[in-house]
Amino acid sequence: MRKPVRKHGPKAEMNVVPYIDVMLVLLVIFMVTAPMLTQGVKIELPKVAAEALASNSQQQILTLSVKADGGYYWNVGAELDSHEQQDSAVGLDEMTAKVGAIIAARGDTQVYIRADHNTDYATVVAGMAALQKGGVRNLGLITEAPQ
Repeated sequence: MRKPVRKHGPKAEMNVVPYIDVMLVLLVIFMVTAPMLTQGVKIELPKVAAEALASNSQQQILTLSVKADGGYYWNVGAELDSHEQQDSAVGLDEMTAKVGAIIAARGDTQVYIRADHNTDYATVVAGMAALQKGGVRNLGLITEAPQ
């Protein structure tokens, strides 16, 4: 009996296709599960009475107040004033345009935001983002001391 004649000699290479398939499946699994692992970090914030910061008397201060219904009003002056109302806006776009004009007129304006405790967090953050797009570089939050 004669041995069959092979056209090609024995191959000494490994078939890596199954390994590539396994690696792609693992990559997809990690890509799907990684965002689920870091949903948030639970922290407990300290409750302390903070002291007021020293302010520059030559700097213009704009105090922006966010009402519970989502409306905005503000006061511009040389000192922090949360009780006066010089101008107001019903929506975010109107507020961004008006406050952006004030900031464009004087670039060193310090902006403080105070919000009603019933205001949605999303409304306050949307206002902060709109102010930053409008050119505000100095932004602070006003709180009240605990009683």
